[in-house]
Order: sequence, then C-alpha cells, then structure tokens
Amino acid sequence: MQAKKRYLILLSAGACLVLLFYLGGVQLPAASRSRHDRSRNGHRPEQPWPHFSDPLHLFLPWDQTDTTDYNLHISPRQKRDINTSVYKGKRCRMDSCFDFSLCRKNGFKVYVYPQQKGEKISESYQNILSTIEGSRFYTSDPGQACLFVLSLDTLDRDQLSPQYVHNLKTKVQNLPLWNDGRNHLIFNLYSGTWPDYTEDLGFDIGQAMLAKASISTENFRPNFDVSIPLFSKEHPRTGGERGYLKYNSIPPFRKYMLVFKGKRYLTGIGSDTRNALYHVHNAEDVVLLTTCKHGKDWQKHKDARCDKDNAEYDKYDYKEMLHNSTFCLVPRGRRLGSFRFLEALQAACVPVMLSNGWELPFSEIIDWNTAAVIGDERLLLQIPTTVRSIHQDKILSLRQQTQFLWEAYFSSVEKIVLTTLEIIQDRVLEHASRSSLMWNSHPGGLFALPQYSGYLGDFPFYYDTLGIRPYPKFTAVIHAVSPLVSQSQPILKLLAAVAKSQYCAQIIVLWNCDKPLPAKHRWPATSVPVIVIEGENKVMSSRFLPYEIIVTDAVLSLDEDTVLSTTEVDFAFTVWQSFPERIVGYPARSHFWDSNKERWGYTSKWTNDYSMVLTGAAIYHRYYHFLYTNYLPTSLKSMVDQLANCEDILMNFLVSAVTKLPPIKVTQKKQYKETMMGQSSRASRWADPDHFAQRQTCMNKFASWFGAMPLVHSQM
Repeated sequence: MQAKKRYLILLSAGACLVLLFYLGGVQLPAASRSRHDRSRNGHRPEQPWPHFSDPLHLFLPWDQTDTTDYNLHISPRQKRDINTSVYKGKRCRMDSCFDFSLCRKNGFKVYVYPQQKGEKISESYQNILSTIEGSRFYTSDPGQACLFVLSLDTLDRDQLSPQYVHNLKTKVQNLPLWNDGRNHLIFNLYSGTWPDYTEDLGFDIGQAMLAKASISTENFRPNFDVSIPLFSKEHPRTGGERGYLKYNSIPPFRKYMLVFKGKRYLTGIGSDTRNALYHVHNAEDVVLLTTCKHGKDWQKHKDARCDKDNAEYDKYDYKEMLHNSTFCLVPRGRRLGSFRFLEALQAACVPVMLSNGWELPFSEIIDWNTAAVIGDERLLLQIPTTVRSIHQDKILSLRQQTQFLWEAYFSSVEKIVLTTLEIIQDRVLEHASRSSLMWNSHPGGLFALPQYSGYLGDFPFYYDTLGIRPYPKFTAVIHAVSPLVSQSQPILKLLAAVAKSQYCAQIIVLWNCDKPLPAKHRWPATSVPVIVIEGENKVMSSRFLPYEIIVTDAVLSLDEDTVLSTTEVDFAFTVWQSFPERIVGYPARSHFWDSNKERWGYTSKWTNDYSMVLTGAAIYHRYYHFLYTNYLPTSLKSMVDQLANCEDILMNFLVSAVTKLPPIKVTQKKQYKETMMGQSSRASRWADPDHFAQRQTCMNKFASWFGAMPLVHSQM
C-alpha cells in the first residue's frame, strides 16, 4: 500500500514538472547555464534566437520586440529578466543593435560629439576623447562616422562622486544623433553607489555599446560590450612606463610567494573576501594585509581585528612587496574590478584573480590563462597551495606575458582606448579581423594590422611561430632626387652594384626629382628588372608607400648617392634574414637627453653607441611601409614632407616602438662615411646646420606623439 502511494506521488510530481516546463515557467538559471556553456576561449555562446515568422524582425533590438508573435515564444521568467535588467538593451548584439551600413562607405570612422558649454569633463574622460581625436579613426564629419562617442562625461556614475554629471538622461535623449544609442559607444569606470554598487549608469543607454570597467559576466553582452580595466586619474594619457621586469631570474621565485595590501570593508558588498584574508596570511611568504582605517567614521564600525590589522599593515611598504613577490592577489573591492590588477601586471607579479563573476578586461581577445591565475572566492583557503604547485617554467611564462600585455594594451589611456576601438573594428570588418595569435603575441594587435594581409606569414613577427623563413630575395628602392646628367653619377654605379647581388629580385627607382623621367636607354642594362616610377606628389613620405610592385619581404632602401659594394649588400641581407623584424643597415646615428635644454638631442658622432640606422642604406620588412602609411598620423607625415627631412628618423621611431629593440648596424667601409660627408647631391644637406636643427626638432615632435622615447640604444 505504502509503495503504491509513493508511486502515485512520484507520478503526480512528474506530471506537474512536465506541465511547468511546457508552459515555460521553469528554466535553468541563466548564470549557471552560462558557466557551463562557456567555450574554451572564455566566451559565452549567444542565447538562442527565437523563431521569427518575419525575417525583418531579426534587425529589431530585443528590448523593442514586444509583438504578440514574439511573446508566444518567451517565458514569464524571461519577461521578468528583461523588465528588471540593469539596462533595457541587455540582449543587444552586433547583428541586432548595430547598423553596419554606416561603416561600408567610409570604413571604421569615429565621431566625437562637440563639447557643450558649461559641461564639466574629468581629466580621465578628456584623455579618452583626446586619444580618439588624435587617432587615425577620427572624423569630424558625423555623416562619415561608423561609431559615435559622447562628449558628456559618463566615466563616473556614482551619485556620491563630485565627478557625477546630473540630468544625463535628458541631455543624452536630446542629442540629435542619439537614435536610441545605435552605433554609440559609452565609456564607464564607476557605476552604482553605496551600499549595493549596482551596474546601473543612471540613464537608459538604449542600444549603445558599453566600454565598462568592473562589468559582470551576467550583464556583459558578448561581442557587443567591451570590458576595460579600472585605471586611476594618474594613468598616463600616452606612452606610459615600461614593465618592471628588467631580466629573468632563474628559478623565477621572489622573496614573497603571494602578497596583497589594501582596504578591508567591514560591512556591505565586497567585504566577505577581504575580511577572510587573514586566514591565509602567514607573515612569511604569504603576506596579505588589510586595513579598516579608511573613511570618516571607520572607528564606529571597527571590529576586534582592526587595531591588529592596522599595525601589521603599516609595517610593510607596498611597492617593495609588489616588486618582490611572485604572485599578487587581486580580490574584488566594492566593485568587481580593482586598481591592483594593472599594478600587478606592470610589476610582473602574476595576478591571482579573486573576483567571481568579473568579465576580465578585453576578454574577447586576451587569453588570460597565459598571464594570470583565475581563482575562486569560495576556495580562498586553497589559493596558497594552488600557487605553490605551479611549475617554475609556467611562472616564467606567466610573468613574461604580463609584461607583453601591460605594454601592448594597458600602459596608457591611449592604448586602452585604441584597443577598445580595434576590437570593435574587428567585429565590423570581420573579413579583416585579427587572429588570437596576433592579439596574444608580440607585437600585439595594435601594431599588427589585419588590413595588410590575412596570412600571418606576410608579417615579420611570426616566422618562428610558423616555422618559416622570409623570402630569400630583396627589392631595392633607390630614392632619386637629382636629374640624370652624367653616366658617372653615383646612382648609376649604385644601381649596377646592387643588381649584381645574388639576392636582388628587382630594383625600383623612385623618381622624386622635379625634372622629367629620363629615357629608358639612359639606365644601364642589368640582369634584374629595373622599374622607374614617379613619386606621389614628390614628397619624402612617398619612399615609404606600400607599393604593390614590391613583392619580396625585404626592402633595401637606398639614397641615390649611397656607395655600397655588392659584397656589402649581400652581407647586410644575410644579417637581416636572422632579424627580419628589425632595421639592418650601415649609417648609424644616436639620440641623447640634453639635461640643460630638457629635450632630446640628435647626434651623428661616430662612436660605438647608436640607436638609429638611417634608411639611406638599410634593409627592413615591407610591412613597415604599410604601417608607416596607415598607422602614423597625418600630422607627422606632413611635417616630414614639409621639411623634406626626418623620414628616416620617423621610420626608426616606428620600428623601435613596434619591436622594443634597437636596429642592427653592420660594418661599413670608410668610403661610405666620406661620401655622406661630401658636398654632392643630397649629401650636401648633411653639412647644413639648419638641416641638423630640423632633425633635433623632429626627434622631440616624434617623441611627444609616441608619448615616450621608443628608440633603444645598442653598442657595436
């Protein structure tokens, strides 16, 4: 009898569950579902799209899809989630909330709204806007724009903050181009306020994308939003400091195994993890320090541990700990993100993430498993054992990757903003987007432009990874600025010597002379093709244009009055084949800091110290022609063209900024120096004091744009 009753109860319960599933009232929790659905690269697959009878409905944003037909396919649980979400466009994706047609005509251009009178803008937000306006993506014409950025400061949406902008909802809605946020990008560092610190921005963002710090995986819209790091107002706008890892110590262990020093919250959100850190602190190799001595009324809330914690906290210097620890704990604060994250990256202290539910910065493109340890707040007591178990080879690899990521994407506001824009551009121009290897290996996605080629073997950075070598021939490009009046001119001797090289595939003469092109019979007969082309607008930058007729990986750049033998050409090329990402050549120059004038100086003194190899006789990869033309701003290239000077310095700045390495000088004969100091043709400018002064000015102008001095000294 009892068995029969149990059977009937089970049968009834099963029938009820089936009925509830049928009506759509019971669903798996979205959070747990997304955890299990995550793919290996950390991205969540998108929610399945509902079935639409009319295909045009696919292009409607989810928050506006409130038709009867749509409601037939949505459960009460989903309706509640949509209505109570932090922002209405929670289900926005590129396909549903972004108008790709705006980007087809003019490419990926970004428009910044003009600043309105009386509107206060924080220094950090001004740095963001200045970066965009100084980038190659910027357009002042909204009709050409693919993406729009507000001039209204949206960085700090904490109502208790002095940076909080009031009445933002009305101000945004009144913008003539707002269009419910479509094709707009909103930057935010702080959202919500005490005590719960939600991710509410205080206004309806509509269909706009968010570039947000401390964003949760629950509210993050994959392949639509961009998670950015939390950075302080002191974070440099351009350049930024290099990582602190000067050399690799083997084994890679430091004084401390795991450290943390920061605030402890006695109540409210974010207090649990930091309050428990004392359980694993041993004051030896695991030093986790907290203080509750912050805020005006901290003594009112202090607990029994406060005095002891504060005393221990004051014993240690934070920077000393940071630079002498193998791992750095990055627990959540009031919000999911923390300043400790970027501090650990720069210090080559492997971050141990302890912030459940945080969508890590640039998670769409960065594989954080190669640079950080992803912990779980619920398993705090296991963290010391976990980090001790990591092999020293892995630690070394993690540490090196922290330095690469810091310098590639996080060391300045400019890099954070440009990385954000490049991620969005990759989505818009999906056919020309970067691979994971390009984002996660040197030199990084900002210097590896996919518009150049879809094949990694066409770039100078990936030969070792792919197990290939550059094409074993070069194209010589001779820059001609003087008329051809005699058969004994240096350019003709140079052409004959280069043509005899066993590695020469072709010679291009770039005719930047005001006189007409010489007749074909004026050029000597050679065993390789000689192609004479007129320079575009006869300007200096034309020597670095990405000419399609250059089919070899290597470019031998030559001035018309350069004197090199065939043997010297061959030697330089064989050296370059071992260093295809660097400039290899003969004439070297150096830079120095003039402490009296507080500016950079340029010197041509012949010493064993150098930081530049001039492109009057140098070999480099043809990709740098593309990068020079498409990466550098018009302002720098225009300066070069107006002065008819400094193009070689600018190319050295660019290559050193990309490689973080010096060029390579090869041994030259004495005759080269004598020729360069001579008074014929273009060489006469080397003795001109104005020419030298211009190069000093160029050095400082270039360093200002790069945000730091990228040139690296080397010795011969």
